[in-house]
Amino acid sequence: MALPLEGVKVLDLSNIMAGPYCTMMLGDMGAEVLKVEAFPEGDGSRRFDPKVNGESYCFAVLNRNKKSLALNLKDPRGKDIFLRLAAKADIITENFRPGVTRKLGIDYATVSKLNPGVIYASMSGFGQTGPYGKKGGFDIVAQGMSGIMMMTGEAGGRPAKVGIAMNDIASGVTALYGILGAYIGKLRTGKGQYLETSLLEAGLAWTHWESGAFFGGGELPTATGTRHRRSTPYQAYKTQDGYVTVGANNTKLWQNFCNRVCEKPGWLADPRFADLPSRLKNIDALQDEIEAVFATRPTALWVEKLDAAEVPGGPVYTYEQILADPHIKARDMVVEYDHPIIGRMKSLGLPIKSTGELTSIRKPAPWLGQHSEESLRGLGVSDAEIRTLFSEGVTYDRLREKIAAQA
Repeated sequence: MALPLEGVKVLDLSNIMAGPYCTMMLGDMGAEVLKVEAFPEGDGSRRFDPKVNGESYCFAVLNRNKKSLALNLKDPRGKDIFLRLAAKADIITENFRPGVTRKLGIDYATVSKLNPGVIYASMSGFGQTGPYGKKGGFDIVAQGMSGIMMMTGEAGGRPAKVGIAMNDIASGVTALYGILGAYIGKLRTGKGQYLETSLLEAGLAWTHWESGAFFGGGELPTATGTRHRRSTPYQAYKTQDGYVTVGANNTKLWQNFCNRVCEKPGWLADPRFADLPSRLKNIDALQDEIEAVFATRPTALWVEKLDAAEVPGGPVYTYEQILADPHIKARDMVVEYDHPIIGRMKSLGLPIKSTGELTSIRKPAPWLGQHSEESLRGLGVSDAEIRTLFSEGVTYDRLREKIAAQA
């Protein structure tokens, strides 16, 4: 059974995180993703440490299921090669600063004349229009401007960045569902379209509870540490040797938490904790009471008691601990495969499980320009012209000379 996007051709002009995350998922679903890179540096994440045999591990884990064509788009011949590929593409993605693709002559207006059915997706810091449309942007800037940093971290502390590149990933996921929706529309109508999103909007669009509270009650979301804004106990609590999360946020769970986990039935009759509004009003006192109990035993024991009482909870892990957890291993979320330069490598697995063929890791990330010659041959370019394009700096393969010397 074929993967759902098998045969779908994607040209990926994107760099670093947002775009590559989007196209990695398209590749996981079977699309033929050709990554078009500048050279000699390539995708900006290729410079990130750690490196194994000169290849960035960070780049490698985010660019599986792709091929690499190194191309000088500022050379008319490089632009012509791209447009010939674009004429046959189903999807094109890019995350240049707004205006760059138009300047290079590879924008949607140009490509759609050659390929009216193409789906062309742009990701940028602030979008293609509006007062900030021409600004460049990074994840940290979008996290700050979207209000997310002001609602993250401990109360009274400095604004805190989410530990991962949240707005980058949000932009990649938003672009992905836009692309898939546009592709389904194309299957019905035959028409392609242009779509775009931004780091700022994609992250802001994930703040629904906060927008509801603001629009409905004028509330400004502030940093609350690990606490929930609407319910308690629903946070991480300090134990004898670490922290444990607890989600006892309805009447039954609260009763089970008091009686069976903490063995404190008196909390149920305490007027400070009698109902949810009371518990929220006295959330500091509640935390003190719970942590006084939790401090007597280690995290692992509290997790056992929470599980036995059917109260949702779990340990607060380090990254090393979660990757070694037997559940993660049982769910195949750490996988191994061979990379032609790095060698045997580990990566995160596929987070979607399905009854049919849906996603698959079929090949490792490419070295810079690994498929340049293959891509040119696919366009019918002659051997002599290929040699000229390489020698005159229109295209590139980082290992071409080494491989030729070994032949």
